[in-house]
Amino acid sequence: MSIFNIISILIILSAGFAFINTKFLKLPFTIGLMIIAIVFTLGITILGSFNHYILDEAKLLIQSVDFETALLDVMLSFLLFAGALHTKLDSLKKQKGPIALFATIGVVLSTFLIGSMMYYLFLAFNYPINYIYCLLFGALISPTDPIAVLGILKDANAPKKLETKIVGESLFNDGVGVVVFIVLFKIAQQGIDSMSFGDVGLLFIEEVVGGIVLGLIGGWGAFRLMKVIDHYETEVIITLALVMGISALAHYLHVSGPLAVVVAGIFLGNKAPKIAWSETTHTYVDKFWELLDVLLNAILFVLIGLELLVISMNGNYLVFGLLAIPIALIARYIALVGPVKLFEKKLDFIPKTNLIMTWGGIRGGISIALALSLEPQMARELFLTITYVIVVFSIIAQGLTIGSLVKKVLDRNPSFNSKPSDN
Repeated sequence: MSIFNIISILIILSAGFAFINTKFLKLPFTIGLMIIAIVFTLGITILGSFNHYILDEAKLLIQSVDFETALLDVMLSFLLFAGALHTKLDSLKKQKGPIALFATIGVVLSTFLIGSMMYYLFLAFNYPINYIYCLLFGALISPTDPIAVLGILKDANAPKKLETKIVGESLFNDGVGVVVFIVLFKIAQQGIDSMSFGDVGLLFIEEVVGGIVLGLIGGWGAFRLMKVIDHYETEVIITLALVMGISALAHYLHVSGPLAVVVAGIFLGNKAPKIAWSETTHTYVDKFWELLDVLLNAILFVLIGLELLVISMNGNYLVFGLLAIPIALIARYIALVGPVKLFEKKLDFIPKTNLIMTWGGIRGGISIALALSLEPQMARELFLTITYVIVVFSIIAQGLTIGSLVKKVLDRNPSFNSKPSDN
């Protein structure tokens, strides 16, 4: 099947599912699309039991999509840039302490907590898995997805500073999570003896610092180009070229592409509107990236739903997946305790911040993409099924109830709901 046909089918399905959700279900956009996609997939599976041709063609379509490459090498950079472009630096500066700890120490601690708990869970069921592979799973499931929860938080009138923490953490922990995964993946491939602590530290620094520096240079270069012209069509194209250029260069230089585009997006989104963009350019850049963000998210969440066709339905794997749900939530809660306690009084956190951030830490497509990148000997099918179970639960159960949780907390603490700026 040609790339054009695959993209056409995915966009047609996304448009159809979006219409059904908008017209009838009226669920949060991305959550509604994924639920419809899962129901659609189950329908195909049932029809496939009567006519194998339908099921075979559907599986062929999904197997033709390299989900890992499509998300990690293509879609992720655009999605992160779109989110970063609308992230205000003033809010981030005020919450920089907790966000930095959430996205770094929090991700690393979560990785080791989840990996260790899963290791002993497998031992308890007499199903031993190499510890390094369990850590790989911890790394791929620790990053959270800002997309699905952002709209829900806004609908719940969540305080801006809470929204900034969750979205800001998610923008950066995607990049950090990928770096941690890459480091552990190399250790798993080469063996722990082949890499010293210094090698691991150097690789981590190269990825993180290199990504940040590349993002700053790229963002500054695009800013300088747009400052000397006033032509919104050209300036929109420059932002598009910036993301694609940074992504390609990051891959070549072996630095973190996700961190680079986030830094470039924040730099450009905060500096360019005041100095380089006219009001017309600002409007067109915003609308272009907003539309691209919606389109890519529609395709992504439809793909997540359709991936059910190629996920192993092994009963033991599904049981491990269900048991991994509370493990992932407990690990995230523990990983957030330190930063929350450290900053809650100084920055006047709303009550139950840790609980809200734990439940609002929704896992998404990046976890599935990383699970797909595992090699067969790394218990790939097992961890892919577990990841899928957690992601589906996270998006549907947590995504549909986080708004109610926020409203409940704010109703009990009306003083936090009445603050006009909440930065």
